[in-house]
Amino acid sequence: MSAGRLSFDVVSASWMRYADAAQIAKPSIAYPVALESRSVLLEPLSLKHLDDFCAEGLDPELWRWTMISVREAAGMRSYIEKALEDARAGTAAPFAIVARSTGHAVGSTRYGNIASEHRRLEIGWTWLSRAWQRTPFNTETKYLLLRHAFEALGCIRVEFKADVLNLRSREALRRIGAVEEGIFRHHLITDTGRIRDTVYYSIIDRDWPEVKKLLEAQIARPWRDHP
Repeated sequence: MSAGRLSFDVVSASWMRYADAAQIAKPSIAYPVALESRSVLLEPLSLKHLDDFCAEGLDPELWRWTMISVREAAGMRSYIEKALEDARAGTAAPFAIVARSTGHAVGSTRYGNIASEHRRLEIGWTWLSRAWQRTPFNTETKYLLLRHAFEALGCIRVEFKADVLNLRSREALRRIGAVEEGIFRHHLITDTGRIRDTVYYSIIDRDWPEVKKLLEAQIARPWRDHP
């Protein structure tokens, strides 16, 4: 895809590669699409995940550094519905993070801020039940999304953002090989009214081979199937 570019077809909700600006190639990867690793299944988000999300995701600590806070079932339903609305608009591709050992959804993540003309997207909006934190789940999730972005979708840049105060998230991004690019001061206002500074990170296509090796080495380490 060195000479092509990437597009997200809003009507059919499928990624398509362009051989050139004049000719649309046959869709190569579709969303909804499921991505699977040893421990994690990323499946397209839907309202069928609502009960699992309510069981796992109403912990206030999970939303400490996010733009919004989800504290009750109605809020979680709205959260899912907004993600699905963005997917229909072609600006996001949201996933449920499912533990293969249990079949239950224990978190969520997505592609967002999709800029097809620049072959760029963001990975974020990620939360994971505290019971499954400090396991390889986050690493496997990021690996699946990055591999799909660079190797299937032909991206040349993947972005990440973190609250400047969220030291755990910032360390996790550095650990997977993301490069810190700078701080956007007074970047966002959260739903609590706090003015947030945001740190930008990225992985670009020429970084990916080394990042891939790093992530595969981390994933290969032995671990138990359940926290």
